[in-house]
Amino acid sequence: MDSRNASTHPCHRVRRLVWALAPLVWASSLSAQVANVAEQQVRQDRATLSEFRPGFSFWAHIFDIPDGWVAFGNAETGALIASFPTNGDWSRGGRWHAEGLRDARGNGLGLESIVQGLQFDRTVSGRRAQVAERLEAVLGIPVIHNPTRGNFVRPNTRRYGGFLDEWGRIYERFGVPADIGLAQAMIESGWHPTIRSEAGAVGFCQWLTRNWNHMKRLSSNEIEGHNQTTQAMYCAGYLRVLATKYGSFIPALSEHHAGGTNVGRTLINGARLGANDVRAQYFVGAQLALDLRSISPSRFRDVVYSYGPRSFRYAEMVFGNEDQVARIRGENAQERIYAMRVTRAVPINEVVRRSGLSEDQIRRYNPALLRQVPRSATLYLPMLIEDLGRDVSFWHRPAPAAFQDVFRDFLLLDAPPEQWHEPSFRTVVEGYRNRFRATNTEEGAVMATVLTFVMGELYASPRGNLLAEYRNDPRVVALIDEGLREIGEVRDATATVR
Repeated sequence: MDSRNASTHPCHRVRRLVWALAPLVWASSLSAQVANVAEQQVRQDRATLSEFRPGFSFWAHIFDIPDGWVAFGNAETGALIASFPTNGDWSRGGRWHAEGLRDARGNGLGLESIVQGLQFDRTVSGRRAQVAERLEAVLGIPVIHNPTRGNFVRPNTRRYGGFLDEWGRIYERFGVPADIGLAQAMIESGWHPTIRSEAGAVGFCQWLTRNWNHMKRLSSNEIEGHNQTTQAMYCAGYLRVLATKYGSFIPALSEHHAGGTNVGRTLINGARLGANDVRAQYFVGAQLALDLRSISPSRFRDVVYSYGPRSFRYAEMVFGNEDQVARIRGENAQERIYAMRVTRAVPINEVVRRSGLSEDQIRRYNPALLRQVPRSATLYLPMLIEDLGRDVSFWHRPAPAAFQDVFRDFLLLDAPPEQWHEPSFRTVVEGYRNRFRATNTEEGAVMATVLTFVMGELYASPRGNLLAEYRNDPRVVALIDEGLREIGEVRDATATVR
């Protein structure tokens, strides 16, 4: 049997249905024109991703299989091939997931025959490299591998899985496909509200604390970043702004992870190598960075900077888990989330008394809530208690015409990414910020706050100047030419050995 027919994750079977229905779902929250523009953007992203990273569906296995394993997959199809226990005996403890797979001579394949004779390295990284090399040699296909992280998601799925539809509607209001936005949050935090990284990133979308604090200062309302429903709004708005800047969610997702300077350099390098649209430029530039890093990260530091293997895989990890999110949504009974903007501090014991819910149930909807809901903050509950605060559950209502008018124009904004960094373009961004604010809508307030935040990144930081210098630096061009020669020599040598 051809390796392309090897078994894949069950959730992949629903991909075509989910993608076919996406425009219908979006149309319920946005105008048909806006929904069609956004869906076309995503459709092109998926097509380019399938061209450059065809095995991206592999990443659904990584966030489904419990921790403690290293999974190996077909980099051309995403099919799961084998898995090995991280701390176990790889000569006996592996699992074969590709029943019926045969080698080039038509002989049936099994894990024992593939690993037979391997003297396994003592380190996990060494064993991963050995197995990948053996699989590629026997199967004649490129192989991708990664430690599994199912335990990262599973506990939060049990507690918060019923909220995914509501969070998805919030993403859709800002022109972000629900399962893409939720997949990003899943791989960042496992939907955990208060998780904190070593770098100081917190919560749902893992924004740095300093960025959340800055966003709070810009907002006219109290933002409690540990409430996922609140984070979803600002994460969605930010992702929409970046997707408009690039005309694609692929570099937009990458900027969220790797930073705008790294993504800008990646696009510049892709253009230098002949790619003629932003999606192809990103993937060609990303491959160059990975290849140069594999040769010498120190010698080519001025080209790759901090763009590493996780940055290289980030967008495909998100897109690869769209179906995983859709499956989880389908397996969990979905609940409504109502939002009330309180005009005074409301103690938790009052919320308990008025709602009839336990403190634990209330904190499930409001993880940030300790003793009281701060004045001007938002209280989330499974029911609406009108005299506790004004109903601001905008995702339950059609988008206001005033917001849709501005949002449509913003979505259709056509300017290359480098133009966004030019001082003259600031008036364009400010104009949209002011128009969103003037809608006097919840959605408009979120977009106005996010655009103000983004203007700081664009015009108050040195990013634009750094990218302009990088684009015209002859030393960088010489380094890239040197690296390309060495990459070619490595490939020629590998081809000769094979």
